[in-house]
Amino acid sequence: MELPLFQAELSSRKVLVYHSPRRLAAPPAVTEFVRAQDLDLLEIPNGADVIALVNRAFPVGILVDGDAEVDTVGLVRALKADTFSAIVPVVMVVPSTQRERVWEAFEAGADEVLTDTMDAQEKQLRLRMMLHRAHRDVSVHPGTRLPGTAQIERDIAERMRSGQKFAVCYADLDHFKEYNDRYGYNEGDRVIRMLARILRDIVKAYEPDGFIGHIGGDDFIFNVSLGKMKVCCEEVIALFDELIPYQYTEADREAGYFLGRDRRGNILWVPLMTLSIGVVTNEIRTFTHTARVSELATEMKAFAKKQSGSVYAVDRRSDSDTPGQFGRPGEDRDELEATTDS
Repeated sequence: MELPLFQAELSSRKVLVYHSPRRLAAPPAVTEFVRAQDLDLLEIPNGADVIALVNRAFPVGILVDGDAEVDTVGLVRALKADTFSAIVPVVMVVPSTQRERVWEAFEAGADEVLTDTMDAQEKQLRLRMMLHRAHRDVSVHPGTRLPGTAQIERDIAERMRSGQKFAVCYADLDHFKEYNDRYGYNEGDRVIRMLARILRDIVKAYEPDGFIGHIGGDDFIFNVSLGKMKVCCEEVIALFDELIPYQYTEADREAGYFLGRDRRGNILWVPLMTLSIGVVTNEIRTFTHTARVSELATEMKAFAKKQSGSVYAVDRRSDSDTPGQFGRPGEDRDELEATTDS
């Protein structure tokens, strides 16, 4: 059993697991689904091996033999009780004569149940929808309900393929960690949700087809057409700067700062949060891979964070320029532009 588990862990292909303690072959509906979706089928008869695999790899789903002769409901319950493995969709295959097992499966946390009374088309549809729901749920940030990194990459790739001029904008909060340390993670989460709402409302107002994604923490991406980049960045910053002071106590707001400590315990003045946005466009550059866009957006965000106040910095360098050579705002504008809301 060790070899298949090791291979599944390292495989770059997507794996669907079928678990039958009776060592029965996967039902025809499952093998047909695997072929149609271009998946690898891994049959594992031992429940402990299934849990071990999920803890080391990430199969697209687990189908379980739900015959009442064996206690596979316990395996479903164990998988769904652990938050790490609970995100993997589990389907139980139950004989139509065992109606009670259907309810037991759902009560244990199964995402779907297949019975032999369903026709082949319905089984295929249920399996496809199960994978679709799982992919959607994993790809969306639970706090902001914005798409995550996989969908961010997909959107950038689609914009690259379209041939249209676009802007990828990487937004990040300044002094968020210090705010979190002073006010607590509940207030920090509220600021994150506020920024998510600002980005969504502004981007969708100016460009309904714009994309807003949440990388994680206080890092966000929004992708818009080149023509809407300037107004979106300026309006996001203006609204953020208007609202952020009210996330502080009156004393901190009036002072414009609070006293915090660094990692060495030294006291420092922490200003109110600002917003930095690094912008990369294909106005001058030609991109062939999303990784390069991500690299440059991160570079530009780091440059923007070195400026004072809320700022967006646009990469104006061409493909032949040396990466990492930035000018001060207002200098070398053929290479880079940094703009504040003032």
